[in-house]
Amino acid sequence: MTSRIKAFSVEFDPLTMSQAVDKCLALASRRGSSMQYVVTPNVDHILCLQGNESFQCAYANAALVLTDGKPVRLALLMLGYTIEETVPGSDLVPAIFSKVSDKQSSLSVFLLGAAPGVAERAATAIHQRWKGVDVVGTYSPPLGFEFESSENHKIVEMVNSANPDVLVVSLGAPKQELWVYNHANELHAGVGLCVGATIDFLAGERMRAPVWMRSVGLEWLHRMLSQPKRLVPRYVKGAIFFPIIVLRQLVSMR
Repeated sequence: MTSRIKAFSVEFDPLTMSQAVDKCLALASRRGSSMQYVVTPNVDHILCLQGNESFQCAYANAALVLTDGKPVRLALLMLGYTIEETVPGSDLVPAIFSKVSDKQSSLSVFLLGAAPGVAERAATAIHQRWKGVDVVGTYSPPLGFEFESSENHKIVEMVNSANPDVLVVSLGAPKQELWVYNHANELHAGVGLCVGATIDFLAGERMRAPVWMRSVGLEWLHRMLSQPKRLVPRYVKGAIFFPIIVLRQLVSMR
């Protein structure tokens, strides 16, 4: 296993997309008493992690911590660490499906999250695009479900009954990471992927930025213009406070 990089209250796994796909598929095939899970920190996650002990615990127990976003990668490079490429959750999931399809193997998947009906549309799109990837269950939890023990028990039972290799969790951060961390010992899936809006993207509910924008690190601009009310405050906050966190890290390393 490649040595982790510790920065910003996070221990990153400096993997390429290809390496991350292989490790996720390996986790999916090795089932134990507790489900392993993967997180993909971006700037918003790192801001949320500062002083949030529960979120830090969820990250500390993740099997893989993958760099999501060029600002985070750039900051790590400034600190002297080597990160060859970013591994956004919204790219990781399709890359896993493509690897399975190209190898003509099989993978069962449960989609947890997104608005009612969206996961079902994502399932249809997945079946049409990737041969061998079988969506064996979907569920859109109601608002506030994480505080209801009966609802949490219901979700765990749904996932376990479906017995998927991969549980794709699109609940938004930090809810998705905290929920998976709190229930990993109960879940029988091979691996859980905490990947934000990925189910929306798979369903075509939201459009990804053009490839050229992603390649030059401008996907944040596309997303912000697509959802200005929700994302403008987040990105403004990140633009103000993330450089402060990076500066503190630089000072602490001297």
